[in-house]
Amino acid sequence: MKHLLLPLLIAAAPIVAVAQSDSIPERAIILSGDATHPNHVNNIAELYSRENMAFNDPAAPRFLFLDKKGKVALGIGGSLKATAMYDFNGAIDNNEFVTNQIPVPFNPAQSERFGATAAYSSIFLKMVATETPVGRVVVYIQTEFSGDDGNYGLTLKQAYATVGHLTLGKARSTFSDAPAMAPTVDEQGPSGQVSAKQMLIRYNSSSYNGFSWAISTELPSASYTVGTAAASIAQRFPDIPAYIQYSWKQGAHVRVSGILRELSYRNNVTNKNRFATGWGVQLSAVGNIVGGLGFFGHYTYGKGIGEYINDLSGEGLDLVPDAESGKLHAPAAAGWTAGLRYDFSPKFFITGSYSRAQLYKSSAVSPDTYRYGQYIDANAFYNPWSDLTIGLEYVHGTRKNADGQAGRANRITALVQYSF
Repeated sequence: MKHLLLPLLIAAAPIVAVAQSDSIPERAIILSGDATHPNHVNNIAELYSRENMAFNDPAAPRFLFLDKKGKVALGIGGSLKATAMYDFNGAIDNNEFVTNQIPVPFNPAQSERFGATAAYSSIFLKMVATETPVGRVVVYIQTEFSGDDGNYGLTLKQAYATVGHLTLGKARSTFSDAPAMAPTVDEQGPSGQVSAKQMLIRYNSSSYNGFSWAISTELPSASYTVGTAAASIAQRFPDIPAYIQYSWKQGAHVRVSGILRELSYRNNVTNKNRFATGWGVQLSAVGNIVGGLGFFGHYTYGKGIGEYINDLSGEGLDLVPDAESGKLHAPAAAGWTAGLRYDFSPKFFITGSYSRAQLYKSSAVSPDTYRYGQYIDANAFYNPWSDLTIGLEYVHGTRKNADGQAGRANRITALVQYSF
């Protein structure tokens, strides 16, 4: 045991002194390196930055490794996230509240459900290097536990490298505005929210008087309803999203985004491969109204963008058949979320939001096809200390089909999350 205790004591020695430094957050634990080196001030600031991050993205890393020359800082962190939920007056057989999965019509035999999970606990690493001739280098890897019933596994959520203005890897889509997303205990989030993660290559501009922009090419994920006259084939063209944003104080901004998609399919009637064009636009914003009261939200509309909207993703709604001609067309869809947040103190805040996902009329859909879903949530979050979060959430959801039949569900969820 002695040979194990000595390295631990050595590593712990600088912790007390570092915790008093104005440049190092109090929660940070320096396991290796010289925290007083001037270059590490900027490195650690980047490690703890939450720019362009969503509420449910992991907190800043707690354990830091700093090299002696002040060139590289590595942070390791994670969180234990435990939730317990109770459904009443309508239930969803899923730990995520997916309004698309609400039984239609309402089934009295499936009106209640109790569940609990430790899934969505995460481990992540973030490395920051000092400025190079082409800009600062940031490498980020986020993993998350998934599954249930004792069969948990580790999945890759994000893995990307940023060099200067260029980002390469798996990251949140450029069509998604992470800071404008609703803070929720539920990992799925609102029905109309845009939260897709893709393999991408992105260019982010610098900020000019508050204005910035970005454009990317992204590996497309597509889901079709094909019938017998058409078939889904491998995609041949990347999705191309872009945005322009104006930001002001305290992280507030308004953003206009767009996306172009060329979706490949096989026409079995003409025996030819074809493209159907999809496109989308989004207006999103987050900011402060007065005092501790703030707002967040977005409105998204387009054709062939089902994979980007929470409730429509994976449901075969990017393309649908056009009668028996073998042609597929991109149906119109919309998603929107509007919410408010009130901070009573730095440790306690509440939020509430309304969200809707909508598939517009298409002659090809069947009577039981999803028409729209609504997601209404109210949340309270409390931090007794910086690394512990306690949350309580109520969600009401409805799903309505093309034939007018509807179902509903209600859920209360309690959260205990410890970040490290």
